[in-house]
Amino acid sequence: MAIFSISDLHLGMSVNKPMDVFGANWTDYVNRLADNWKSVVCDEDLVLIPGDISWATYIKEAVLDFQYIHELPGIKIITKGNHDYWWETLKKLNAFLAENHFDSIHFLHNSIYTYGGAVICGTKGYPDTDGILPQDPVEAKLYQREAGRLEWALGEAVKSQPEKLIVMLHYPPGKDSIFADIMKRYHVDVCVYGHLHEKSYAGALQGQVGGIQYKLVSCDYLKFKPYRIV
Repeated sequence: MAIFSISDLHLGMSVNKPMDVFGANWTDYVNRLADNWKSVVCDEDLVLIPGDISWATYIKEAVLDFQYIHELPGIKIITKGNHDYWWETLKKLNAFLAENHFDSIHFLHNSIYTYGGAVICGTKGYPDTDGILPQDPVEAKLYQREAGRLEWALGEAVKSQPEKLIVMLHYPPGKDSIFADIMKRYHVDVCVYGHLHEKSYAGALQGQVGGIQYKLVSCDYLKFKPYRIV
């Protein structure tokens, strides 16, 4: 059993929003991603997908996108990205999965997922502010809410004393952010994240920092091939 990750699939099968308008590297990426995925992922493997899954506005519009994900090998764990406007309550999301028989997909939201000796935690996160609370009250509330969700999940995760503790965020955590601080306190092993594309790659937090292995897993950065964590 292996654990992989890849994010920012930006599927638009249901709403006809192709990604090749963002550059030639996105040309035919849906087929390329499927081929690469099948070349490395087996049915019993776990694939973490931290956000920006579908361009759909409503969950009912995303059926074809989730059908595509479901038919790929592996157990898929999905967290929310900033473009996932279709996101609903966990109850409604799970009902959508059950209605469409997408039993290879699980949503992570105020919850944790155990896989072998690993425990997976995740939330959307927040754009890096160098550890400084946003001045706008609404933004500050969102920032604290996301941090609280991560801390709660990690608190639950460590109760089982996992062999490996993995966090999936959508927004990249700054090395001095509250998210990095929380992960250090709970001795997280690996943090995967997405959101960054093309010119933003250069500023990505990568490698071993503060005892945590950070990895950018945006699909275009990975050349549309899932990255193996363990």
